[in-house]
Amino acid sequence: MSTKPKQGRSRVLISDIKPLVDCGRYPIKRVVDEALKVEATLVADGHDVLSGALAWRKKNAGKWQRVALKPIENDQYSAELSFSEIGAYEYKIEAWIDYALTWLHGLEKKFKDGQDVSVHLADGIPHLEFLKAKKLKEAASLIELISKDPNAAAEKALEPWLEEAFHKHPEKQLLSESDLLPAYCDRKKANFSAWYEFFPRSAAAEGHGTLQDVIKLLPRVADLGFDVLYLPPIHPIGEVNRKGKNNSTIAEEGDVGSPWGIGSKEGGHKSVHPELGTLDDYKELIQKANALDIEIAFDLAYQAAPDHPWVKEHPEWFKWRSDGTVQYAENPPKKYQDILPIYFESEDWENLWDELLSVILFWVDCGIKIFRVDNPHTKSIRFWEWAIAETQKLHPEVIFLAEAFTKPALMHALAKAGFSQSYSYFTWRNFRHELMDYMEEVSQGPGADYFRPNFWPNTPDILPYGLQSGNESLFMTRLFLAGTLSSNYGVYGPVYEQLAHESVPGKEEYFNSEKYEVQHHNWEAENKITWLMRVLNKARKEEKALQQNRNFQSLEIENQSLFAYLKWDGEEKTVCVVNLDPYNMQEGWLQLPHDFMPLSEGGYRMYDYISGAEYRWREEWNYVRLDPARPFHLFKVIG
Repeated sequence: MSTKPKQGRSRVLISDIKPLVDCGRYPIKRVVDEALKVEATLVADGHDVLSGALAWRKKNAGKWQRVALKPIENDQYSAELSFSEIGAYEYKIEAWIDYALTWLHGLEKKFKDGQDVSVHLADGIPHLEFLKAKKLKEAASLIELISKDPNAAAEKALEPWLEEAFHKHPEKQLLSESDLLPAYCDRKKANFSAWYEFFPRSAAAEGHGTLQDVIKLLPRVADLGFDVLYLPPIHPIGEVNRKGKNNSTIAEEGDVGSPWGIGSKEGGHKSVHPELGTLDDYKELIQKANALDIEIAFDLAYQAAPDHPWVKEHPEWFKWRSDGTVQYAENPPKKYQDILPIYFESEDWENLWDELLSVILFWVDCGIKIFRVDNPHTKSIRFWEWAIAETQKLHPEVIFLAEAFTKPALMHALAKAGFSQSYSYFTWRNFRHELMDYMEEVSQGPGADYFRPNFWPNTPDILPYGLQSGNESLFMTRLFLAGTLSSNYGVYGPVYEQLAHESVPGKEEYFNSEKYEVQHHNWEAENKITWLMRVLNKARKEEKALQQNRNFQSLEIENQSLFAYLKWDGEEKTVCVVNLDPYNMQEGWLQLPHDFMPLSEGGYRMYDYISGAEYRWREEWNYVRLDPARPFHLFKVIG
């Protein structure tokens, strides 16, 4: 005899659940209190009333919470939830034939048609008994009335209270259920953050900077409005194959090397470079940063200098060549002679994984809650999925940023595997159509439910060709775009403030790069960039519309050199207008979208964070004019 399905008597079929990531293989991502709208198609034979619910709970917890599904159209239903705590969740769709509502709707049709409903009323007594057991007094009185006065009973049954009671207390007979689907709720920082990066060894006025010098700069970072301070690796730097200035393969005496060449006789991934200070200094930095509402982002770089202790203690964690050497890391055309890649296909992979996880947990115990992960796309994705999950089991508040400028599918694979944020292609999106297309992709494409972009106009590794002009207006524009288009953004700060733009000829690399030498910055300097950082970060903290990526719309404007866009959160709206031409004044007419901003007689008050001016827009089309000296508007929409 053939095997019958377990839900053989359950007549409702559940399909087309969305959003889903790879059919539910990976979790949908949200942050605390962020809405998750789930849709599904419910069908069944016949004409009975269907009901359903969206059920969710903390993963493997006992008690389910539920919200009723509401019909949309064409057998589609939806429900919305939000998570109040961080951590892993699971949810499912439940659906059933609602015999009580089917009975009630049948009663309504028959009674209005003048039919005898006495038998129909009696048929509904089991449903009323169910409500009576829920301590609903009206149900008990209706049961008594059915045998005495069917017409009066029908009239009472068709009052709103009974349908409301059936919705509130569904019987759920012969329930159909979808598979359990995963979701992960991060803390709000995963969706809204402003990063500032500098090298700790360049924090001093002269000589080699220390972590104590970094502590002295914390008030400045806070004053600029940033809430994440990212420092490149703080570990001992290898001496074997150490890099010299400008990426030279020959280090001269006194050359400090690249901080990504990790490990020496002084220690490895759980040690602090002696010239920076001690582990206690680092813990003090974390604590004093937190007191200013700044989090320290730790650079997690899984690679080793040739003299890293791992190379001697665990040679099996590296892939050895026939000549007894390990091939150094490469990312053609870039070469990293001072770095040995970890061999994730090692037969000793389980011990390797345990050690790498212990590195993460070591720094979490020191107070770190954010990891910027260096080149995660060159390491095992299966390892990341495991390591991030293991970390978040113990510390669900931990955030991982993937520094992966690579192929789109690979970047998305890392996001699916658990990375909370990701570097993005914004760095190379310059023209209006490129920015529009990319924002539509990240805000409305299939990756919007799991891929959170972090927009950076520059990094120590990347000086984009556009910025190599040194044009101040362009520097301002790129910073403005990063901070208003994306809720997560960052900047390699001191060199950006100084408009540093001298490059290695023909490459997107800084000449005299700080990656290979100590530099000294004027931390007291004030200019348009520092002014903009303060204004921008203030607006971002005040305007909820700038604290998310999902609600974005490009606006029509009659000039290809102008880019206008709307972001909104509930009733709060922000309109940004940018002059993408860094050399010329541009003007044009901007159209307000009827669907989000219908015009009333009074129009809208448009408060500009940039100039402090206020405008009254009463028409569908409104004139804007932007000069390269102040090439953008950031409007708070009032009214």
